[in-house]
Amino acid sequence: MAYAEYQVQATRQFVERLRQFETGMLITHGSNGQLHGRPMAVAEIEPVESERFSCYLWFLTGLETSKTDEIRQNQQVMVAFQNRQNQFLTLGGRAEIIQDPERVDAFWRENYRSWLPQGKADPNLALIRVRLDQGQVWEQSGAKPETVTF
Repeated sequence: MAYAEYQVQATRQFVERLRQFETGMLITHGSNGQLHGRPMAVAEIEPVESERFSCYLWFLTGLETSKTDEIRQNQQVMVAFQNRQNQFLTLGGRAEIIQDPERVDAFWRENYRSWLPQGKADPNLALIRVRLDQGQVWEQSGAKPETVTF
């Protein structure tokens, strides 16, 4: 198998592992230079087929929040995941804020109302789309990570 084919296959397997996680810690760069993390429910995992296989990770958020302000200042983010099977993922990529009512409607789940009480019709509702650049996975605690570059 050629390296490019191997890389695409490894990336596809990584995206399938990512589907096992529902919530991640979105880490942004605060205005004071400090890192700032908060839990975010994954709204969608969207594979991107192109010359290099990649992936978008989508989150719903309020448009005027500290995380959206931080992303506007520095698009480089990290998302960290852990599940009950002692598996861990870290993802790095570039985030952007998108307003797209059709995608909001498609991604909306009623349990988001806890964070977004006005629901999917809220004009302050936006999406965070992270295009993944790289990721690491640990299948068990202490194991050497497998790294994938998108």
